[in-house]
Amino acid sequence: MDKQPQKKTSDHLANERTFLAWIRTSIGIMGFGFVVVKFSLFVKQVSLMLNNPQHSSQKGYSAEIGVTLVALGAITALMAYLNYKKVRKEINADAFESSNPLLSVATFGLIFISVLLIWYLIDSI
Repeated sequence: MDKQPQKKTSDHLANERTFLAWIRTSIGIMGFGFVVVKFSLFVKQVSLMLNNPQHSSQKGYSAEIGVTLVALGAITALMAYLNYKKVRKEINADAFESSNPLLSVATFGLIFISVLLIWYLIDSI
């Protein structure tokens, strides 16, 4: 019996699981961005309710960081889909080579956003 179809099936299923993991990651990134934006709005509202014009007039960057996180999540989902299609073709052609630029882009993008968040938090203390 030829085990080639079983091996390809297993490889395709692993590719789909990896794709779904990236989709969950992108949803998490976008959710975190949404929370950052909403928290920014919450802080502004509380400042206005407490009649603290100093805090309500200060320009914060959390809204911009939150929107950037949502955009990064969307880019992650797009790159995950493109990577899924590429790996699918490579599996079918028996030419798969492990090289994933999505890992590098996501890692450095999250490190950049983390540095921005750390800078913002230190600046707001």
